[in-house]
Amino acid sequence: MSEQLRIILIIIVSVSIFGLLVFVFVKNYIRNKINYYLNEKNKKNLK
Repeated sequence: MSEQLRIILIIIVSVSIFGLLVFVFVKNYIRNKINYYLNEKNKKNLK
């Protein structure tokens, strides 16, 4: 029983860390895209 519990905890921790990393990368990617398009929009409005 202890071996199964250890394996389950390892899987949960691994999936949590992977999910957190994916979340951070996607968040930064979306933030960069939004900033890029906002800067493009501001450039057009200034002309």
